[in-house]
Amino acid sequence: MIPEDVTFSMLDRDARGPLRTLSKENAERVGRHLVMVGRLIDEDPEAAYEHAQAAVRRAGRVDVVREAAGLAAYRTGRYAEALRELRTVRRLNGSSEHLAVMADCERGLGRPERAITLSQEPEAQTLPADTQIEMAMVVSGARLDLGQAEAAVAALSAPLVRAARGLLAARVAQARAAALEAAGRPDDAAAELAAYPQEILDEAAGNVTQDEDVVVYDLADEPAEDHEPAAGSSTQDETEEDVPDEDVSEDVLDEDVSEDVADEDGRAGEVEPEPQPAPMPATDVATDVADGEGDGPAEGAR
Repeated sequence: MIPEDVTFSMLDRDARGPLRTLSKENAERVGRHLVMVGRLIDEDPEAAYEHAQAAVRRAGRVDVVREAAGLAAYRTGRYAEALRELRTVRRLNGSSEHLAVMADCERGLGRPERAITLSQEPEAQTLPADTQIEMAMVVSGARLDLGQAEAAVAALSAPLVRAARGLLAARVAQARAAALEAAGRPDDAAAELAAYPQEILDEAAGNVTQDEDVVVYDLADEPAEDHEPAAGSSTQDETEEDVPDEDVSEDVLDEDVSEDVADEDGRAGEVEPEPQPAPMPATDVATDVADGEGDGPAEGAR
């Protein structure tokens, strides 16, 4: 269920725009689901993922909906699904803003070389400074995955990275400390962390206890409410499966499956055992589909 206090107007203006291609009633419902994604993605990623999936079922052709689905999938460790969704978003709107998240998904799938390759795309150099820093942390983690400790340190030594401020700077320090430790320089690693109070380091690592109670919204009973018939329908108890979907087509939802099978497994038509994910991906996603309900772009190394 979506709480009654959640309204379409809570959605960021930039996210509301693409939804205006939908019917007013459908846009309202989808927008409220996106608000819930932003509200829950940090405290209950699984619930956020369910809301994102509900939005996709209603508006699978809208880029901000697929973006929310990709980010929520990433936060729940569904790296292959997140990568597929974010590739689709990139094709729909041409934006490379989630390139660092896509690279970290490659890490999570046990493919650090592909993460590094993504970081070398020309678009990576045009990203905002904070996102380039996130990418540098992904690259550092990928180098560690490959056993290249000194290269991992070098990835976080660029002036842009060293100029990070605030919580992002603390996360860079943690990433550098991990790389320095792996390179056999424990004193330098300790010096990196010494500049920050422990509570800042805990916050940067995501080890902050929530003071407020987390409310979990069970979507198991959502379909009957979520898939209301369109205005003017003569049937009052139709489910979404019974209502013609004005926004979703199977060819759109699955348009990149064959490509991803080839791309993710290396060869089309062959399925290899899925590699074990890296111990901890270097970035965390937050979603900006909701106004004030989520964080900015991907967070950094744990």
